[in-house]
Amino acid sequence: MALPACAVRAFEPPRQPEQGAPARTTCPRQHSRVEAELAASRPGSVAASVRSGPPRGVSHGLHSRPLLDKPRKASSSLAGAVCAPLFALLSRGRRRRMHVLRRRWDLGSLCRVLLTRGLAALGHSLKHVLGAIFSKIFGPLASVGNMDEKSNKLLLALVMLFLFAVIVLQYVCPGTECQLLRLQAFSSPVPDPYRSEDESSARFVPRYNFTRGDLLRKVDFDIKGDDLIVFLHIQKTGGTTFGRHLVRNIQLEQPCECRVGQKKCTCHRPGKRETWLFSRFSTGWSCGLHADWTELTSCVPSVVDGKRDARLRPSRNFHYITILRDPVSRYLSEWRHVQRGATWKASLHVCDGRPPTSEELPSCYTGDDWSGCPLKEFMDCPYNLANNRQVRMLSDLTLVGCYNLSVMPEKQRNKVLLESAKSNLKHMAFFGLTEFQRKTQYLFEKTFNMNFISPFTQYNTTRASSVEINEEIQKRIEGLNFLDMELYSYAKDLFLQRYQFMRQKEHQEARRKRQEQRKFLKGRLLQTHFQSQGQGQSQNPNQNQSQNPISNANQNLTQNLTQNLMQNLTQSSSQKENRESLKQNSGKEQNDNTSNGTNDYIGSVEKWR
Repeated sequence: MALPACAVRAFEPPRQPEQGAPARTTCPRQHSRVEAELAASRPGSVAASVRSGPPRGVSHGLHSRPLLDKPRKASSSLAGAVCAPLFALLSRGRRRRMHVLRRRWDLGSLCRVLLTRGLAALGHSLKHVLGAIFSKIFGPLASVGNMDEKSNKLLLALVMLFLFAVIVLQYVCPGTECQLLRLQAFSSPVPDPYRSEDESSARFVPRYNFTRGDLLRKVDFDIKGDDLIVFLHIQKTGGTTFGRHLVRNIQLEQPCECRVGQKKCTCHRPGKRETWLFSRFSTGWSCGLHADWTELTSCVPSVVDGKRDARLRPSRNFHYITILRDPVSRYLSEWRHVQRGATWKASLHVCDGRPPTSEELPSCYTGDDWSGCPLKEFMDCPYNLANNRQVRMLSDLTLVGCYNLSVMPEKQRNKVLLESAKSNLKHMAFFGLTEFQRKTQYLFEKTFNMNFISPFTQYNTTRASSVEINEEIQKRIEGLNFLDMELYSYAKDLFLQRYQFMRQKEHQEARRKRQEQRKFLKGRLLQTHFQSQGQGQSQNPNQNQSQNPISNANQNLTQNLTQNLMQNLTQSSSQKENRESLKQNSGKEQNDNTSNGTNDYIGSVEKWR
């Protein structure tokens, strides 16, 4: 294919100037040869620097490149041959300017210029196309004045209107869930904060059979009366955090008064100078440091009503609550705490009216504390109270002779302690798990009908999680805490079943309320329809008789529909009464036979899933 002569000349190598002729300046202004020579003769001028070239070690710039270039390589000529058809499409003036640009710039700059001008032409064409579209849509405005100006103003007005609508929407619906517009199709669904809290499967398969009474924990706690919440605080289970929630993060008519720099808060009942909470942050360690079940059950009534006569003491309800934790994590956390110097020497361990002797409860260390002890030494001590601590603190120690190990064999003692801990835990008003903070908050709120101000936070990294142990050490820790492992498995199963039961009950209540609202709206609709129909008949009795048969047929149809609706409502109400009677009968049968109620619950749980 033969190229035009102008395109061939555009890609010819630059001609060499004559010997002794001054170099042409690259200044954008059109200087004459005399001015160029005078500028080059001045020392330190730009032209002189261009002629002499850059100093050693400095490369040529884009705009300070001398014209005495070396002969072009074959690659540049090949690139020029490829781009030659582009120059053939340009006008003569454009090709002349491109030829000048080519003599001053390299190939990359020339391509950038072509790309920029192409985009500019494309934008100009797009503007004309949009103008034509606006002229077709808004034809009446084109006859008034200039179409481009009108279309630009209209487009600007539309953009401003859209921005104003966005601002108004953000002002009216600042939250993620817009109650006004219900923008659920454009927003991602809000995840359930209670599901997969421990990064495990959301499905839960029950292992133990519990009755409805074991799962339904709803305490009629009267904060204005004489009821008392007693918090059993087990070491390193997150009880400190939960205790702070009770005194600082709960919605009350009369909140607890917490002063800066003091650990204890004053939690009085509304209108009384009497506490409703027995915990570390309200009454202090009144029954000893980290008192267990045996100490609290015998100490709390005497501490609360010790100054009163026995005949004048009110009939209180003591609602015991506690927090449990995974035994391995709790054991490692206690070891790290002991490493830092914790001893809990102030613990009384009172059982059956007396503390244990030094022979019944020997010490694992000889100095003031056990700080800096390695994990192996911590595990080797046979008298370490960290072993199976949760079972020991939740069981009734009077059943096994307190701390006297010679009362019964070890196997029988462990069995009695485990069964006592399970029974006490099941009959507690509430217990939570450290690994399920949000579920713990939910169950506490549903049990005591008390709401927290801010949600609980699930911490995935703790001091225990930072301890790296191998599989052998983990199995040994599990062996030292085998009773706690079995108790925690039992507690976790009961905890999750209670949570599922309460959520199922909540969904049923919400469904029942929606059905009642629908029935109420249907009744109001029928009432308004009958009233309007009665008024129309009373005002125009003669006109109603002379109506055409089509309107009479419509009236008959509406009357039939209303009669059917009323029959459905009466049938649904009768069915509801039958269901309530069946529930009452089933409740009586559940009191007689608890296993049948458990099977019904598990079946309902499977249906709910």
